[in-house]
Amino acid sequence: MRLRRFAKELALYVSYPIEAIRAPSDVCRQVGVRGKDVVVLGVEKKSILQLQDPRTVRKVVMLDDHVCLAFAGLTADGRVLIDKARIECQIHRLTVEDPVTVEYITRHIAGIQQRYTQSGGVRPFGISTLIVGFDPHDARPRLYQTEPSGIYSAWKANAIGRSSKTVREFLEKNHKDDMSREESIKLTVKSLLEVVQTGAKNIEISVMESYGKVTNLELSEIEAIVTEIEREKEAEAERKRSRLAATAAGQAAMSTRAGDANEGSA
Repeated sequence: MRLRRFAKELALYVSYPIEAIRAPSDVCRQVGVRGKDVVVLGVEKKSILQLQDPRTVRKVVMLDDHVCLAFAGLTADGRVLIDKARIECQIHRLTVEDPVTVEYITRHIAGIQQRYTQSGGVRPFGISTLIVGFDPHDARPRLYQTEPSGIYSAWKANAIGRSSKTVREFLEKNHKDDMSREESIKLTVKSLLEVVQTGAKNIEISVMESYGKVTNLELSEIEAIVTEIEREKEAEAERKRSRLAATAAGQAAMSTRAGDANEGSA
């Protein structure tokens, strides 16, 4: 039996899992950036306990050899949805004898999320996902987002999780078409630094290139990028101070000349 579930205010219950993704302080941020022949996922890592194995706390996973997924929200919900998506990828390979396209598996995941918004005895998934990869025999990178409601859409760059609006606005101002690998990685790190205060140690970067290889950047590589970004910010701040000083000096000189002219006329 299928039932639609509404709150007293006649709002579909799907609004609650959306808030679970955006509001809680323990929800991490995820960023996806599409370049010319590369797609980058950046993730804010949660601080782990001293005795906890970091390999068991991951927000970026492989669905197939050519498709990668990052999620924000409830980790347990993410695990269930990831398992369902991986099974679908395997079934597709066995029946069609070809890997799934990125849009196909995105549509499948979004379909599961949508069904859970209107089925009796279940609740909506409390996660949003970024799905990236390359279609078989196609060198163009793909980036999709799914929401708890079951909506999915393609993006050039996007962010999910807490403070996603701030990060998305930064991406809108700084993203360019056909960015190189280095530019895509740098933009991903810069966008995360807009909201992540702890620097490189809490940032994880995964890079997927056209031949399907996924590279996870080492901490030293991320630290080098962060250092370069900080230098650029300092240089820009210095240039701004110099421009302000030059403007102030020019205004002072004009005031002095105006005063001298008034004295001469007197």
